[in-house]
Amino acid sequence: MQLKGRAIKVGDSISTDLICPGRLFHLRNDIKELSKHIFEDLDPALSKKIKHGHFIVAGKNFGLGSSREHAALVLKISGISCILASSFARIFFRNAINNGLPVFECDTRKIKEGDKLSLDLNKEIVRNDTRGTRLKIRPLPGVMQDILKEGGLISYIRKFKCLH
Repeated sequence: MQLKGRAIKVGDSISTDLICPGRLFHLRNDIKELSKHIFEDLDPALSKKIKHGHFIVAGKNFGLGSSREHAALVLKISGISCILASSFARIFFRNAINNGLPVFECDTRKIKEGDKLSLDLNKEIVRNDTRGTRLKIRPLPGVMQDILKEGGLISYIRKFKCLH
């Protein structure tokens, strides 16, 4: 898996409510509409900056809070190609993988807003093409890589007929 995109920086402890406002949960059946509101309680202008292929670059504990899978899904629907963070909340991390949204742990402190990034899962690195640096990503278990390659857990199950 290889991905390229520009960095959009957010901070530490970004909750699922900051990603996908809980006050808009009534839109949960209209994911496209809900995705227009990502991060609006963090920065009302941020959702308009997000373009297809961008990377979200976060600090520690990205995705803390509720177990709503909508938080991962709206990021994917909005065109985010990858999330890099120093660490993830466990439930968000698994929801992202299950929904086919690539998430990787690495040291994000040297990535700046707007940097051009290239991720190479085979080599387990993120190249910062703007700064000429490389960051090692924490490798994912093989089954999680396979789920991402299939676009999410449901596609993976269908392809490999895991359900009887």
